[in-house]
Formats: sequence, C-alpha cells, structure tokens
Amino acid sequence: MERRQLAELLTAVQRGECSIDAALARLRGMPFEDLGFARLDHHRALRNGFPEVILGEGKSPEQLIAIAERMAAAGGRVLVTRLAPEGGERLLAALPGFEYHPTPRLALRRAGSAPPTGRGTVLVVSAGTADLPVAEEAALSAELMGNRVERVYDVGVAGLHRLLERREQLWAAAVLIVVAGMEGALPSVVGGLVDRPVIAVPTSVGYGTSLGGLAALLGMLNTCAAGVVVVNIDNGFGAAAAATRINHPPPA
Repeated sequence: MERRQLAELLTAVQRGECSIDAALARLRGMPFEDLGFARLDHHRALRNGFPEVILGEGKSPEQLIAIAERMAAAGGRVLVTRLAPEGGERLLAALPGFEYHPTPRLALRRAGSAPPTGRGTVLVVSAGTADLPVAEEAALSAELMGNRVERVYDVGVAGLHRLLERREQLWAAAVLIVVAGMEGALPSVVGGLVDRPVIAVPTSVGYGTSLGGLAALLGMLNTCAAGVVVVNIDNGFGAAAAATRINHPPPA
C-alpha cells in the first residue's frame, strides 16, 4: 500500500464512505505478507515512498510470478529489476498489466502511478551506447518513481562537443544521473558544468584493466568536481532512488 492509497482509505473512513471493519480488512495483511519463500514488505512505500522492488536474479519463475502477483494485488506500482528475457516473457504471459523492457532487463506495472511531480527534471546522461542498459534502468525506474525524466545518450568524453551541444538541457535539470564505463570520466565533466546534484553510475563496460567497472568506480570516487556522488557498479535503480529523494524533498 502506498501513501496515496492509505490517505484515500483514511479519508473514506472519515467521510463515512468506508466502515472501520472494511478498512481493517484492507490493512490486515500489513506490515508484511509471508509467502514461505519470501516475506513481502507492503509497508515499504509508506516508509520510503516507493514499494519494495523485486530483484529478478536468483528467483525461479514460479517464485517471481507469485511475488509479482501479490505486489500487484496490493494495488500499487511494481518494479522488477535484472530480469532475463525468458523470465520477462513468462511474467507477461502470467500477469496482465505488466510491460517488459529487454535493454535494461526491467519489468514494471504502472497501475497506481500518478502524474510526474518533483522540483524539476531528472536528466539521465550516458557516455556510450554500451551503457544504455544501466542508463535505461535508471531512467525507467525514475519515471515509475514519479519523476519527469529526460535522456541525453552517447555523449562521452571521446567526443565532448556532443555533450556541450546539450548544455542548456544540463543546466535546466534538477538532478542529473550520469552513467559511464571505461575510465568513468563523464560525471566529472558534467559536475564541472552544472550547479545541481550529479549522481554518478559506473558501469562494467570496458576492456581488461577496467576490472568490471572498478576503474570507473574509483575514477568517479576520486572526482575533483564538487557535488558528484557515486552509487555501485551498474546500479541504475539505486541512482534513480537517490535522484527521486532529491527531487521530492519531504514536506517541511
């Protein structure tokens, strides 16, 4: 249950449109639901602003479908990350209302989504086409979390004029998620151009000494540009969650 749904339920009780017993029946499954192999945290959205996210890796198709079905029954948004195409096909065949995006390996259910809000736009910037799976994981996750999202892709430092051509878009964003592999230089460049928070995402793209993204991670952590923070390797979802909290500050 998300905050909006709980507020609607409490308002209905206050107006006499819903009985206390009926409201209690809707809440009785909280704060978690035990499926035996998983304990679903239905209070996650009330605490953190977004429902529990399902990691597709390591789960059998039957487990994944059962979890997604119960999350969907709770009536809110559902996000499944790191889901292989075969698993995406089985999920779509079993449950209506889901969509699958093969590039970022994401499945999502938009039911219950509200129009985008927040201070402004979350801009996702990627260095190269090979970084698109992580960039799109960040962009689609940020959209589902209620942000206005724009994309600027394939503007890495090997052709810096491509990035500078989009500088007005960089300056207009409220938060920037910058995704890069190889040596991971792009977030430092962007951080030197803008006065907004920059969330750097290293990817595992690169040749041998990139060490599966470790070189990019260390390069981003050692940036001399102020205002750049770094998430884990290939963690587009984590960057989207951080950007959402920046873009949606809690009420005073």
